Amino acid sequence: MNSKLILTAALAALMGLTSVPAMANSIWLDQYGHRNEAGGRQTGFNNNIGVHQDGRRNSAIGNQQGRGNTIAIGQNGFRNTGRVEQRGRYNEGGVGQFGSNHNAIVIQDGRGNITAGVQVGNGCAADVRQTGSGNVSAFVQTCR
Repeated sequence: MNSKLILTAALAALMGLTSVPAMANSIWLDQYGHRNEAGGRQTGFNNNIGVHQDGRRNSAIGNQQGRGNTIAIGQNGFRNTGRVEQRGRYNEGGVGQFGSNHNAIVIQDGRGNITAGVQVGNGCAADVRQTGSGNVSAFVQTCR
């Protein structure tokens, strides 16, 4: 009788651990306007994605694999696209776009990389790719 109880408890604990592949991840989305899109994927644990879009036809994509990664995308205007992809640990990537027709791509692989960017006006484009550990990058653009 006791061996059945111990076996059942062990199986229940094992099932509980394996049925939660993405522990303590969080995603929040705030969208206002018309035809805004947001999507993404997280694997690992303690990853966070936050998206705020106000306007029309804005698109935000956040993909993370690893742990302790953070993505923040904020867009105000129309037809802006922000994409952040991170693989590794403790990476932080953020994009803020104000105006129209902006495109920002941030891809980070490694550990402890940080990227932050702001684009203002019309038609700015930025593409940042970092590989390794401890890289820091910032971009600020104004376009007409």
